[in-house]
Amino acid sequence: QLQASGGGLVHPGGSLRLSCAASGGTFNTRFVGWFRQAPGEERNFMAAIAWRGGGIYYADSVKGRFTISRDYTKNTVYLQMNSLKPEDTAVYYCAGSNGIVGVVRISTYYDSWGQGTLVTVSS
Repeated sequence: QLQASGGGLVHPGGSLRLSCAASGGTFNTRFVGWFRQAPGEERNFMAAIAWRGGGIYYADSVKGRFTISRDYTKNTVYLQMNSLKPEDTAVYYCAGSNGIVGVVRISTYYDSWGQGTLVTVSS
């Protein structure tokens, strides 16, 4: 199971870095993705990265503001979020997928969901 952390309260225009760690200490998955879910809304894809290899994928809504990265030495995937807006307020989840590249943006192809971490962007 994967666990997201690093959420909190931030002012508009601020930054946060979320972390995703595997409970077993290593990722046994092809892709690690970040999703978010605001109250009353569906869980939406934000970014994904191939755990081994060079593939990185973003939702259009966060391209240029969010950066996904991985650290093999720490077995951690990060989501650096800059220029945050109130509409970025949501619970952020990370999860793993062994699907193909074509479904990397689809939440139903992911498993090992953790509890998520709340990000609140407010003045």
